[in-house]
Amino acid sequence: MIMGIKDCWLAALVFIAAASASFSPEKPVPPPCRACTQLVGSFRAGLERTKRGHAGGDTAWEEEKLRSYKNSEVRLVEIQEKLCSEGEVINKDHCHNLANEHEALLEDWFTHKQTQSPDLQSWLCIDQLTVCCPANTYGPDCLPCTECNGNGKCKGDGTRKGNGKCKCDLGYAGPNCNECGPEHYESFRDEKKLLCTQCHAACGEGGCTGGGPKSCRKCKKGWSMDSEAGCVDINECLEQQRPNSCRPQQFCVNNEGSFSCLECDRSCDGCDGDGPDMCKKCADGYELRDGKCHVRSDSDSTVLVEESTHEEL
Repeated sequence: MIMGIKDCWLAALVFIAAASASFSPEKPVPPPCRACTQLVGSFRAGLERTKRGHAGGDTAWEEEKLRSYKNSEVRLVEIQEKLCSEGEVINKDHCHNLANEHEALLEDWFTHKQTQSPDLQSWLCIDQLTVCCPANTYGPDCLPCTECNGNGKCKGDGTRKGNGKCKCDLGYAGPNCNECGPEHYESFRDEKKLLCTQCHAACGEGGCTGGGPKSCRKCKKGWSMDSEAGCVDINECLEQQRPNSCRPQQFCVNNEGSFSCLECDRSCDGCDGDGPDMCKKCADGYELRDGKCHVRSDSDSTVLVEESTHEEL
């Protein structure tokens, strides 16, 4: 007895019941439009996977055979067997539930609508389920999005959500994202394109008028304004700039706009830099030889024992 399409669907979807039973609300559930879109993507992958080409021989017979297979229940079951199995599908349980819920619509499109409505995404998600909108539209009525000039994204674009306003990319501002944002300057503009570039790292509140430290309106903390060079780095490691900024057994390293404190070598009692040759004086148990602090020859064994004990601890 030949099974009908409905029976084949039910047979192929047996595992969906188990998937539904194991559904966990803790798993992330995609928004309605995205959920429909990923179901469509999985179904399209199945169409591609089950697509058959011409094998040669009797052309008329082969073409008739391919036409009958295109909308056949055999192919439909083959697609359904791996539906929602792709790695990029978010929450496969939810995808299976959605496929089960809209089984009749998918079957209707597959059997009757493929030719006149080849875009399954548009037919299912926009026209039938009304959870998505065409590109560049948003909201319940799929109204036109605000023009963001390629420098931002319309809130709700392609969905039944959002307000249609622009969410500007970093560095851009304004209702249409056609202005430069804070700490960015206009480095290029013509009738079609605006390019905003980040100000120099030295620039503080107020941003800049162009590239480089000379264009800063104000300097950030750790920088000072020079009449010729613009914002220049303050060397916090100069004694007059950093009273007691590092601990006695540390030395200062200047960074752009700031500084770091690093530990002195164990042979040092205070230091000006890294290594035994940068000691201000040698620590107990060490002596100065050839410009470096070395373990004192009369205390080698004591120091070695201490170091061994320290490593074990």
